[in-house]
Amino acid sequence: MTATVHPLNRDTPPSLNPIMSLVAQDMNAVNSIILDRMQSEIPLIPELAGHLIAGGGKRMRPMLTLASAKLLDYPGTRHHKLAAAVEFIHTATLLHDDVVDGSDMRRGKTAANLIFGNPATVLVGDFLFSRSFELMVEDGSLKVLRILSNASAVIAEGEVDQLTAQRRIETDEERYLSIIGAKTAALFAAACRISAVVAERDEATELALDSYGRNLGIAFQLIDDAIDYTSDSETMGKGVGDDFREGKVTLPIILSYARGNAEERKFWEDAIAGHRSSDEDLAYAIRLMRENGAVDDTIERARLYGQRAIDAIAGFHAADAKAAMTETVAFAISRAY
Repeated sequence: MTATVHPLNRDTPPSLNPIMSLVAQDMNAVNSIILDRMQSEIPLIPELAGHLIAGGGKRMRPMLTLASAKLLDYPGTRHHKLAAAVEFIHTATLLHDDVVDGSDMRRGKTAANLIFGNPATVLVGDFLFSRSFELMVEDGSLKVLRILSNASAVIAEGEVDQLTAQRRIETDEERYLSIIGAKTAALFAAACRISAVVAERDEATELALDSYGRNLGIAFQLIDDAIDYTSDSETMGKGVGDDFREGKVTLPIILSYARGNAEERKFWEDAIAGHRSSDEDLAYAIRLMRENGAVDDTIERARLYGQRAIDAIAGFHAADAKAAMTETVAFAISRAY
């Protein structure tokens, strides 16, 4: 009997190439819509939006909309505008996030707010949100509008919840998972689910794609939070230790704090309060996480959620699409290595 190779335990490094190849033709159409709809008679709007949109993003969320449609053998084109709407929602949230966080880098480039200022960055984010809703309305489906508008509201709630949890070392794993489920996973879930709506499939299919996207989104954010303590600026496209200095209580910190002795817990309390934020403090934080397995266990949690995502689409029969979407989960987790 031949052993089955687990999709998340493999010798070759996973890649986004399968999903990119699968949706390449559709993605050309989506990119054309994105470029067209980010235009304005006000030159600053396309200039600022283009700084981020053309800044090397993976376009993972709109690709998931397109791949989900392939999984369902959907032959139409309605999902093109909706995939563009998904990307506009994501880009708008990134612009707003960078203002809230005071970020220096995004996708390996200087953050838009440092170049154009906070007011312009917030307003162009608002413009892109508005463009996304125009695209939803043009589609004409109230169900699609409900799914994507709800996701937009949930993302905002998640960001506010994260803001109120900032510098609060008592934040627990349950609240952390609630925050990332809202601020990250909600859009992944909606991006996948809307393809089942345009393909006119039943609710069970919608829920399966929602589950795939939601679990992938949680895994994706868990890895993001892990590599804030293991990677470098060039790999991440943002500053190393940003979460640490901003007092964001992510799972590596929650686990490390819970496992620490009295002296180590005092360090975490001071660090999250903003009193220990030097390079030396960050190096000590990383050493503590390494010693108590906090980062490794965060990655392992991501693998569990990744497997849930893969399991959610196990019943579909479009082999190429299912393989590409499975590989996408493996890629999201492999970023930690």
